[in-house]
Amino acid sequence: MTRFPLFLIVLCAPAALLSAQSSVAVTPATANASQSVEIKEMQKLEDQWSDAIVKRDQYGLELLLSPLYVGISAGGEVTTRNQQIAQLFQKTTDPLTMEQRVISARMLGDVAVVNGTYITRRKTGSDTIEERGIFTHVYQRVRSNWLCINSQRTIVAEESPSKQKAAKKSNAELPFHVPFISKGSDSTKQPPAQTDTQANPQPPQ
Repeated sequence: MTRFPLFLIVLCAPAALLSAQSSVAVTPATANASQSVEIKEMQKLEDQWSDAIVKRDQYGLELLLSPLYVGISAGGEVTTRNQQIAQLFQKTTDPLTMEQRVISARMLGDVAVVNGTYITRRKTGSDTIEERGIFTHVYQRVRSNWLCINSQRTIVAEESPSKQKAAKKSNAELPFHVPFISKGSDSTKQPPAQTDTQANPQPPQ
């Protein structure tokens, strides 16, 4: 008699699990809220990264980059964590500002894939170059900290502020001109049509 109730319990267990799962199902609202929290969390890391580069903070950068870090710059250069830290003390890159904005963050257990945009301004001689692009950062959770293990950047646009202002200048004052039509006096005139007498002149009598 004791086996029959146990058999019923075994049959009812999957249904109970399904009902429990449906009660905690992820809705679009909860998914958006979770994504918003994740973006804010990763944005703090990106802000710390930008500050460490601008302020040449070796300790701050060491806290963000994993010993296994591999970075691919927008120019295709591959660097390690130690090389990234060494670049902080190179005068060829100063002064510069850096802004990184997180667009999406996907959490895969102890791994986070972060996509976003960046704007970097650096001084080259007497001119300031602005570089705009997109990035992908892969973080790994180590104990309670996130460490970046991979970074890749792609340039979207690179130009100086002076060129940007020149590009925005209006050309309304330029004269209207239709291409492929010459303004010369001879090119637009057609030769006069020949008359019958001109085409077949009569011999003198």
